[in-house]
Amino acid sequence: MEDKREIEALLEQMHLKEKEEAMQKKHSFWESQPVKQFSEEQNSETVEEGPVQVNQDAKGVRETGYALPGGYEWCDCDISSAEGAEEVYTLLSENYVEDDDNMFRFNYSSHFLSWALQPPGFKPFWHVGVRVIKSKKLVAFISAIPAKIRVGKNSPKGKDGVSMVEINFLCVHKKLRTKRLAPVLIREITRRVNLFDIWQASYTAGVIIPTPLATCRYFHRSLNPKKLIEVGFSKLGKRMTLSRTIKLHKLPQKTSTPGLRRMSKEDAPQVLELLNAYLAQFDLACLFQSVDEVEHWFLPRENVIYTYVVDAGEGKDGKRKITDIMSFYSLPSTIIGNEHHKELRAAFSYYNIANTASLKSLMEDALICARDENFDVFNALDIMQNAEFMKDLKFGIGDGHLQYYLYNWKVKKALTPQQVGLVLL
Repeated sequence: MEDKREIEALLEQMHLKEKEEAMQKKHSFWESQPVKQFSEEQNSETVEEGPVQVNQDAKGVRETGYALPGGYEWCDCDISSAEGAEEVYTLLSENYVEDDDNMFRFNYSSHFLSWALQPPGFKPFWHVGVRVIKSKKLVAFISAIPAKIRVGKNSPKGKDGVSMVEINFLCVHKKLRTKRLAPVLIREITRRVNLFDIWQASYTAGVIIPTPLATCRYFHRSLNPKKLIEVGFSKLGKRMTLSRTIKLHKLPQKTSTPGLRRMSKEDAPQVLELLNAYLAQFDLACLFQSVDEVEHWFLPRENVIYTYVVDAGEGKDGKRKITDIMSFYSLPSTIIGNEHHKELRAAFSYYNIANTASLKSLMEDALICARDENFDVFNALDIMQNAEFMKDLKFGIGDGHLQYYLYNWKVKKALTPQQVGLVLL
């Protein structure tokens, strides 16, 4: 227990130091963008909530793409074709996010990308790539998808939501990192989104730039402790043996929530109602707008998204009553330089609503379901009510933070993780 507290204190200290350094550093690109600046953090009372730039007109947006270095060209990536999805998958699997020790790299599957990038209303024009003109090789990518985001519970926009995009998968080939392509990609995706009269965006990053709306932390729950220790994801605790560690993380054989089953298409209308009712309590949350949207994001897809509902049986109207929801998505990582293991299978907590079951028992069932699907680890951010179950279910603190950001939108004060009800993939 002592060790645990020491580790948590050390990690918090490291994060504060990282934040201090980020605030003292010059951020030439972000200081030129319509985002809340670090200097405004000190005088939050003078900050007006809402857009940084107002009354913008899509007619004034430039119609041509931004200039790229010689030898490169813009392209739209066709995620709906197997070839297009595979091309983006290859770029990301070889060049995307790695941990600080370069041991693990996110390995989004092409099926996952098809899911993440093609919700109702998606635009291929917002799947932006950079190619080498001669070879046609894809060397950079950035994406946007449409979303309705609520900011602030008590503001008009808190109720109705703001039409935004979620920005994701910014990736530049390792050999081109010196060419300063990332700012050009951000400018280009902004231009393409602005052409549709949308002026706000939400995004997350592991790094600290001007200015986080919220800072959240990852927590990890071992499902396969032996493998996690072998690949260096976890370490044996002091005075712990492997057999004791395995025993400590052992889960019940079966789930305990009565009526728990996989979600089906017929459940979508009730899931939509449950989601929006639950998410109304948070200051930053997605506003799900249609049954189609819920079907897209929540209907189970093998190795992509796993959603379970609690079915309370038929009501007086003869319809089945759905009371609770539990979901997680699959995001494996490539294990770099390990002879015996090539992939770490990670489940990530998505949206969970406990109305009739306790949140702890519902999430224990999530761990059991993930274990039965052969996941090695279950990851969760400390957003929403997640902190309530982490200690009891033996989640360990991770060394990674995730910052939430809004583009062209300011709030007076940063949110706590418990005020965040938004999961960005």
